[in-house]
Amino acid sequence: MNEKLRTPYERNCNDPKEAVCIHTDKIYDSCKDKDCIEDARVYFTAQGQEIIDRAVNVKCRKSEIIWVFTDVEPVPFNRGYFTVDLKFFFKITLDVFTGVGKPCKVEGLASFDKKVILFGSEGSAKVFESRYSYDSFDEQLWQKTNMPKAVVEVVDPLCLAAKVVDINDKLCCCCEELDFSRIPQCVCNVFDDALVLGGDKKRVFVSIGLFSIVKIERSVQLLIPAYDFCVPQKECVASSEDSPCDLFEQIEFPFDEFFPPEKDDCKFENLSDFRNGCCGN
Repeated sequence: MNEKLRTPYERNCNDPKEAVCIHTDKIYDSCKDKDCIEDARVYFTAQGQEIIDRAVNVKCRKSEIIWVFTDVEPVPFNRGYFTVDLKFFFKITLDVFTGVGKPCKVEGLASFDKKVILFGSEGSAKVFESRYSYDSFDEQLWQKTNMPKAVVEVVDPLCLAAKVVDINDKLCCCCEELDFSRIPQCVCNVFDDALVLGGDKKRVFVSIGLFSIVKIERSVQLLIPAYDFCVPQKECVASSEDSPCDLFEQIEFPFDEFFPPEKDDCKFENLSDFRNGCCGN
C-alpha cells in the first residue's frame, strides 16, 4: 500500500526526497568590525554652508548610510587572499544653532575609508551570464570575472559627537580634503543641491560609531538534500472595501501608548532596541 502523501512540513527532516545541485554564493571568509570614526569632516551644499558659517553650536541628530563602494584585489605573494577596499558615504543630519531660537536642520556628507584582508580562495574560470544588462561590457571588468565578490552589511551608525570649528583655528584644517570628482553621482543625488568645497568660514566635524560585517563570496555549485518544493501555506488576503470606520473597529486599542512601561519592564535585547527606545519581550 502506498504511503500517505505528506506535506513538506510533515516530511521527516532525515528523509530527503532527492539530492539536487544548486548554484549559489558560498562565504569563504568574513569579519566583523567596530569602528570609531573621529572628527570626520562634513561637506554641505552652498545653502547649508551659509548656515554653518553663522553657527554657534551644532548637534548631530542622525547619521545614515548612503552607500558603501567596494573594490577587491588579490594580495601579492599570498595566493587565495584578497584586499577589500571600502569607502563609506554617510548622510549627516545636524541641528544648527545660530542664536536664540529654534535650530535649523542641515544635511551634509561625510565619508570613511578602510581596508580588510580576507581569504577568497582561487579561481581561473571566467564567468559570463545571459542576464541582460544595458551597456554591460566593461573593459576594466572583463579580465576580472574570476574574482570573488565582497559583501558589506552595515547598520546606520551612531552619531557620537559633533563640533563646529572656525577655519582660522589652528586645529581645524588638518584633515585630507575629499575629492568631489570621485563622489558617485548617485551619492550626490541624495542632496538637494551640489556640494561645495572652499569659501567656508566654519567647518563641522563629527564622530561616528560604525558596526559592519564584511564577507567575501564565490559562486559555487553545491549538492544538497531536497525535501520538497516550498509550497505557500498561507492564503493571500485581498484588499478590503470596508468603510474607514469598519477598518478602525478592527484596530486594537493602543494601551501601551497611554501607559508607558516601567523601568523594570524595559529589557533591551540589542543595540537596535536601545536606540529605538523599544522594550524587549
